Amino acid sequence: MRITPDNRAPASSPVLVVEHLSASVAGQQVVEDVSFTVPATGITAVLGRNGVGKTSTLKGLMGLYRRSGAVTLAGERIDALPTHKVVQRGVGYVPEDREVFARLTVAENLRLAERAGSATPERRELVKRLFPDLVQRRHQMAGTLSGGQQQMVALARVLLNDNRVLLVDEPTKGLAPLIVEQVAEALREASVTVPILLVEQNLEVVRHLAGEAVVIAGGRVVHTGSATELLSDESLTRRLLGVHTDTDREVHP
Repeated sequence: MRITPDNRAPASSPVLVVEHLSASVAGQQVVEDVSFTVPATGITAVLGRNGVGKTSTLKGLMGLYRRSGAVTLAGERIDALPTHKVVQRGVGYVPEDREVFARLTVAENLRLAERAGSATPERRELVKRLFPDLVQRRHQMAGTLSGGQQQMVALARVLLNDNRVLLVDEPTKGLAPLIVEQVAEALREASVTVPILLVEQNLEVVRHLAGEAVVIAGGRVVHTGSATELLSDESLTRRLLGVHTDTDREVHP
């Protein structure tokens, strides 16, 4: 993987502050007590073994699960807002399963995602530059695209708008190595203009993209700090994630 991470120093004030977040679905608590911050630049990775609450944390932040605790976006509390208001405040969300509209074309999927006054010509040009294949396939039904192409649609939808932060869940899951590189490069370039909170199991992608890391276990944060330092510490990575870090494979603890 030939991606160069953005090594700019993070701004002094984080874009997102999460304090004692808990979340539940169907009466079952899936996030216990999560606290962390997201710097105003670069990519922050959320790591952990399968089933520990990473995806649930993102859904709690979005208001898709019943939640409690404090979530502050650029100085404004958003934890009491419904999901559509969270989106309007500038939180872009790419779900784990992409969730494209299968019976709509690529162009229609992108048009539906545009927020009035937010999808500027500059944002549209960025999407065209990052995903030229989507331009060629703009009249194709999204449900007939490959998994990698659908992931590009999901990313393009949030990049069309001028968001304050992106929450991106497992964007390389199940993708071929070449497509993983393309998606990772798109994330790296996007992070130059908007901070990203990234749930990712592929440690090689994390190593090349992330500046900071948040590790979750049992619905709680058990470690925060430099992603590079974490992945350079074999014993710490094995203890927190249950994996070695010397391979270019996805994590399957």
